[in-house]
Amino acid sequence: MRGQAPKQSSMICMTSPESMVPHDHPLRAVKKLADAALATLSPVFDEMYAQTGRKSIPPERLLKALLLQALFSVRSETQLCEQLRYNMLFRWFLDMDMMADVFDRSSFTKNRDRMLDHEVAAQFFNTVVDQARSANLMSSEHFSVDGTLIQAWGSLKSFRPKDDDDQDNNGWGGFEGQQRKNDTHEAKTDPDAKLWRKGKGKEAKLCYGANTLMENRNGLIVDFRIDELTGTLERDVALDMIAENVTGPCTVGGDKGYDSADFVEDLRELDATPHIAQNISSRRGSNIDGRTTRHAGYEISQVKRKLIEQIFGWMKTVGGMGRSRFRGTKRTRFASAIVAAAYNLLRMSRLIQDPA
Repeated sequence: MRGQAPKQSSMICMTSPESMVPHDHPLRAVKKLADAALATLSPVFDEMYAQTGRKSIPPERLLKALLLQALFSVRSETQLCEQLRYNMLFRWFLDMDMMADVFDRSSFTKNRDRMLDHEVAAQFFNTVVDQARSANLMSSEHFSVDGTLIQAWGSLKSFRPKDDDDQDNNGWGGFEGQQRKNDTHEAKTDPDAKLWRKGKGKEAKLCYGANTLMENRNGLIVDFRIDELTGTLERDVALDMIAENVTGPCTVGGDKGYDSADFVEDLRELDATPHIAQNISSRRGSNIDGRTTRHAGYEISQVKRKLIEQIFGWMKTVGGMGRSRFRGTKRTRFASAIVAAAYNLLRMSRLIQDPA
């Protein structure tokens, strides 16, 4: 017998988002870890808000919404709020019942400055890293470093002389025959971004420098930083990250770009063995000699260090960090910390469920 589609939906609902999410859904493990990390930040959230007045949207809900945006490649906060109206999985993850009102995208804008002032994103990421250490998922002896470029949101045709105060970009569409340098020019729409090229023969773009410190056991992020680009940024930031996050003897893997005499010497002063890829050419030899390369651990580090490319690839494609959605280093750092935390949470949830 043919069924008939009713023209009027039922006005009575006796279910909840919790009952709609399968018990073996992979997001359940991520939610459990995220809730535990946010619970430790409760004192920080208390400092962010006044004790009286109208109640605001819980900061835990806003942060978890940003996690969803990274995990599910949601293009914008506007689209995220739209999905909250009908996506039961998203509602469940944010602890919203069927009747809870959906907040507006402006809620992120109004609360972002407050979170920036208290460095909430960085603290959340550090808490996730502490969780991984407590679960014995991170190595304390073997690490890798690498850097990449994050394209800035600033307009390329706004890259004009620093003393040019003209706000009209329409007359600057062509630059043929002109020489533009970061020393003399800046992007008027995003002064923190620098004009940079990834390699010879590549086009120059407005970018930030992104650097990460990864532990080699499971490929988890230990530290992730966004900075203004300089010629020695990768090596300088790598030393800072190792000094601040590693205690005791360790090994540090890296690509050929780190094969410089100063960097190798500075690593050894930090009690770190440089497992750097040798950069040998007809004009120069490597600063890494046979005393290092003869050991089996060197070859292992050279294999493990390539896991960083998976981190960068996931953050740029899935996490939406291929091009920053924000202007300025501070806001881009905030977004990158959330995406880095999302990567670690996703990786940790799989490692905990499958210890092998």
